[in-house]
Amino acid sequence: MNENLLQYWEKVKQYWNRYSRTTKITFIATVVLLILTAAIISINLSKTEYSLAFTELQPSDASAIKSYLDTAKIPYHLSADGKSIEVPTSEVANVKLGVESQGLNKNGSLGFGAFSDSSSFGITDNEFKVKYLNAIQGELQQLINANQAIASSKVLISLPEEGPFLQQQQEKATASVVVQTKQGYTLDQAKVDTIYNLVSHSVKNLPLENITISDQYGQSLVSSKVGGTSSTSLVSSQADINNQFRNDLQKNINTMLGTMFGRDKVNVSIFSTMNFDQKKSKEQLVSAPNQVDQKGLEISLQEASESYQNNGADTGGVPGTGATDVPGYPGAASSGKSNSEKNNKTVNYEVNRITNDIISTPYVVKDLSINVGIEPPVKDDPNSLTAETKAAVQSALVNIVRTALADNKVTYTDADLQKKVTVFAHSFARPTDTLASKTTTYLTYAGLALAALAIGLIAGFAIRKRRKAAQQQLDQEMNLAAGKAQLPTIDIENVTNENQVRKQLETLAKKRPEDFVNLLRTWLVDE
Repeated sequence: MNENLLQYWEKVKQYWNRYSRTTKITFIATVVLLILTAAIISINLSKTEYSLAFTELQPSDASAIKSYLDTAKIPYHLSADGKSIEVPTSEVANVKLGVESQGLNKNGSLGFGAFSDSSSFGITDNEFKVKYLNAIQGELQQLINANQAIASSKVLISLPEEGPFLQQQQEKATASVVVQTKQGYTLDQAKVDTIYNLVSHSVKNLPLENITISDQYGQSLVSSKVGGTSSTSLVSSQADINNQFRNDLQKNINTMLGTMFGRDKVNVSIFSTMNFDQKKSKEQLVSAPNQVDQKGLEISLQEASESYQNNGADTGGVPGTGATDVPGYPGAASSGKSNSEKNNKTVNYEVNRITNDIISTPYVVKDLSINVGIEPPVKDDPNSLTAETKAAVQSALVNIVRTALADNKVTYTDADLQKKVTVFAHSFARPTDTLASKTTTYLTYAGLALAALAIGLIAGFAIRKRRKAAQQQLDQEMNLAAGKAQLPTIDIENVTNENQVRKQLETLAKKRPEDFVNLLRTWLVDE
């Protein structure tokens, strides 16, 4: 058995020694690389992969989930801050279902589930009120935390004291809420209003103005129905409106000029400012239904006529008016007959009374400037773009500026509008040129790589051919040496003289010592 192993080992050594040192190093490196690859693959396949199951956990929830996983003997990884738990990827769904079925993830609040933990017997009214208030706060926290942008929240509610007096019963509840948003998320005005509505409709006698909400940075989140939008939201909204206006205007100008000169030969830059002051006004107008005569509709008519006739004054006249009369006694003279008449007509007209509540547009373009660069037909020759063409483009852009500033309540002259528009001719530094240069560079590198690969292949082929030729030459020499080893023979039977035999052997030993040695070995083997 040992002799067979030694023979095999000798054959392996002979086979291994046939190769050059470079071939041996390449073979060993390949084997080592294969072993390392197999080891890495086997380690990765045998390693348990963990996935994130819970994030932003409250300490109480994390403790409950940890106890559940320990009881179920499910491996897990707890983050350093204790807010995240990872479980094996294959167990993520089962763990989430198990935790939710047992109500372990409560976001740090119990809600009305607190009443099911203990019996209500023996609880005083004050304890019940405190427990009820905590339950409402917990339910509100769960509602707020259901928002994907919110990591956690804290709700504090103050309920008015109930008493026999009417003034105490008319007091309103108040609420304070602090929300912590997740990293990368923001709360827009619609989401803030939703939180306000949730809190207001969940508590009795809690108006929106009695609710205060802030984020973890101390910034107040204001409801649009109470105090308008917050300053941050307002600035963001105004910036979005201004950007949308500029983008739309730039797109329209690009479309108009791109059709005439080419889309890649026009560059438009627009700068605008807007006035977001919103004004409210009220108009009360009165107009006649009959516009021709400017008269209203007759709704009532009243006419009155009076006439009076007098045949003369009574005897005595007016007391005390005569020259010789005693004051206070009737006079002797009298006047003649008198007639009087009185007519009265009253007409009530109905007119159109119009009341208009006017709210001005939410924004007005305060100022606008347009700069347009056009690539001339002949590259690097700005004069190839004629003055007539630039004047036509300038006129069109001036009309756009005039229309956009129409509601600004400012009168602009043609010279003022001309200053707000600039049209110039200039050659563009096209991105396609850069791309072409990069493509040329990549092609050059690729050509050099192919050339190096070709040179390497040619060199390898030449080396392989030389090795093959050397191997063939070595085989021929070995065959020739083997043939030569069989050539030297001495016919001793036909030689009668011993001196001749000795001379032949001496000659063979001098001229061909290797063959002489082989001949001696052959004789020794035969004997």
